[in-house]
Amino acid sequence: MFLLGGFLAATAVWGQAATQSLAGDWQGTLMGQLPLVLHLRVAADGGMTAAMDSPAQGAMGLAGANAKLSGKTLSFDVPVIQGSYSGTLSADGKTLTGDWKQVGRTFPLVFHQTATEAELEAVKPTPVDGDWEGALHAGSATLRVAFHFHAQPGGTIACSMDSIDQGAMGIGCSDVKLDGQKLMFSVPAVHGSYEGTLSADGKSIAGTWSQGTPLELNLTRTQPVVVPKMLPARPPVALKDLPGVLEEEFAPLVQAWPQGGVVVGVLDHGQREVMAFGSAKADSIFEIGSVTKTFTSLALAQMVAQKKVTLEEPVRELLPAGWVTKPNGPEITLLDLATHHSGLPRLPDNLKPASMADPYADYGPEQLEAFLKERGVGRPEKTEFAYSNLGVGLLGFALAQKAGAPYAELIHNEVTGPMGLKDTVITLSPEQQKRFIQGYTGAHTAQGPWHLNALAGAGALRSTAADLLTYCETLMHPERFAGKRGDAGTLAEAIPLALTPRADVGGNVRIALAWLVKPAEGEYFHDGGTGGYSSLVVFNPKKDRAIVVLYNCLDLMPRRPQLTDRVAANVAALLEGKPAMSLE
Repeated sequence: MFLLGGFLAATAVWGQAATQSLAGDWQGTLMGQLPLVLHLRVAADGGMTAAMDSPAQGAMGLAGANAKLSGKTLSFDVPVIQGSYSGTLSADGKTLTGDWKQVGRTFPLVFHQTATEAELEAVKPTPVDGDWEGALHAGSATLRVAFHFHAQPGGTIACSMDSIDQGAMGIGCSDVKLDGQKLMFSVPAVHGSYEGTLSADGKSIAGTWSQGTPLELNLTRTQPVVVPKMLPARPPVALKDLPGVLEEEFAPLVQAWPQGGVVVGVLDHGQREVMAFGSAKADSIFEIGSVTKTFTSLALAQMVAQKKVTLEEPVRELLPAGWVTKPNGPEITLLDLATHHSGLPRLPDNLKPASMADPYADYGPEQLEAFLKERGVGRPEKTEFAYSNLGVGLLGFALAQKAGAPYAELIHNEVTGPMGLKDTVITLSPEQQKRFIQGYTGAHTAQGPWHLNALAGAGALRSTAADLLTYCETLMHPERFAGKRGDAGTLAEAIPLALTPRADVGGNVRIALAWLVKPAEGEYFHDGGTGGYSSLVVFNPKKDRAIVVLYNCLDLMPRRPQLTDRVAANVAALLEGKPAMSLE
């Protein structure tokens, strides 16, 4: 008994010491590409609290719950994003090896301690610690940026940058120096640097951003954005009752910004509701941005079903003669382009827009040819998933070349025509132009339409919620096209081809032809964004349900989820009687 009692006492002492040693900051990377920061703190009574940052997504200070250390296993929940973590502490107490779970998916996640609580407490905040926002003005274009500064042990200052309107969050800074009121740092990933002077009251920084051409950039201190709260579960809402529930939730948003317009489309077992809020109408037409990529990929599947091309065919063979030569090793195939495994960058390095208000407009076939002549079409032996607007834009261009028709005509012939999608187009008729809702930047300034020229396959389409629901219904029930004539008939074969998962993206997410897939749930999804619009399309053949959200604003803001994501998650939760994220 004495030995047993002694063992328990020793265990309790070790547990208290281990709990205390956990206090501090930890860093990890989810899916090999998403940095996370974990903040663990221990109170005097031994209670533990947890909070998490996802800098690349602009989500900071996500509150944890139920944090505890049981033996050598640390666990905690993050209710606002329906996530949880459980990891085992290493012998030296510096590493946590475990799994992150979120909405039915599981991802391996390892955290390494970067600073103890004692080290953090010894750090004195600098005058620039916190969050700052400003805007770059180049001609008629405005580009919002945000910076986040935090003093670190050893006298250094951590910094990250968000390019809000470009959707690039958590870009790392380096060489951060604060000399009196003078602030200097660089951002290597974009070849940029900044020099500014902190005001006497510490609320603003006046300075210059240099990235080829010096531009005035004045920063203002901002307050952290409140993370949307989770609403408790309620009985499942019937589809016919959904408009009234959403009307109530959207009311404060519409009152705050009347120019904002959202259309939500829901298809459930053949029944549909299309609901409009704010300045939008049910038949309003929106730019759908990268959702266009799924149409490009289905056109590819159609041409495969029609024996016009193969998935493994080199893209070189579809390009105009003389554009590129055959590489010595592996070369980029049509499948590589459709699954973002080509090794091509997100954008070509010779994309130099005359106006950031319409950045792709002057990138034509001549510029694409010049890029490919310089870069070539060789592919590394092994490629990882790397999202590329250039890649799918090139795919659309190549398929149009093979078809001997402009990209818009290709999509009409292979997809929108057979499906009867009359409002899914690139060029609007006079009648459609009247229904084309005004778009806005994230700063709520009016934004003109985008024209994608040679890269149309990456994001040139406009559409309505009704058309996109019909699109999803067709994807979920391709058998309805079996036996039909012409290009409509091959859809029965092409759709399953397009929806077959091909490669891992990370964790339990895979990619089919453009569509991202959660195999465990049977869910397919893709979002899109242009200068003045945001979109999201989600469908699940297992549940025979689709959700479409269209918004007349580029909704990319630091430190909170996009409105389109929140609306789709909210609708799904309401239909299933689960806790829902507030739209506030």
